[in-house]
Amino acid sequence: MDLREAKRQLRQQALAAREAQADKDGLSRRIMDRLLELPAYQQARTVMLYIGVRDEVRTQDDVPRILASGRGLVVPFCQRHELGLFRLSDLNELEPSGFGLLEPLPSVRTQADRLASVQDLDVIAVPGLAFDRRGARLGYGKAYYDRLLAQVRPDTVLVGLAFECQMFPQVPTGRRDVFLDLVITERGLYPGSGRRNRERQAARPRRGFADTPVDKAQTPCSDAAEER
Repeated sequence: MDLREAKRQLRQQALAAREAQADKDGLSRRIMDRLLELPAYQQARTVMLYIGVRDEVRTQDDVPRILASGRGLVVPFCQRHELGLFRLSDLNELEPSGFGLLEPLPSVRTQADRLASVQDLDVIAVPGLAFDRRGARLGYGKAYYDRLLAQVRPDTVLVGLAFECQMFPQVPTGRRDVFLDLVITERGLYPGSGRRNRERQAARPRRGFADTPVDKAQTPCSDAAEER
């Protein structure tokens, strides 16, 4: 089975499992409490949080808590084939988009002082369909997040938010897929090793190329097909 087909089959399985998950509101509260208790969050100045839709882990109720903490809160929005980053100050600045996502109002997302750079982000909460203990993630297909995460600082902490039913023994990955540092579910925390392992491999000189510097800016990204 090729990689594309393996991902397609796992997407179907993960979607069904997540849709069938009971008490999403209650479990989401436990997951979000774990996120806000993380030392990485406690030390962060700027946090990026997606606004959950459909059957995703619900994050919206915790937006006021994060804003009240004095941290900068950045929310993503779709622009062309990449994610824009908006500095949110109030939930009223969001409205449903064509994808059904809550995104910044067009009237405020064009203000230069409200836009953030990926380099500003200390912690990024990442949605997805399926995850594994390595920190591998399977999204919906269009690789918005893979393209964004390929540009983060090495010390930015990447955290997947998921229900336990979204954890699988192994998520199929290609060389362009980005691994997370941690996945949080209602049952606990899963520290990922994939990102560190891949960075070590990228930094290791290849035979015959010992004097060739590694260009970490050229981290590749995934290519697949739907929102997130």
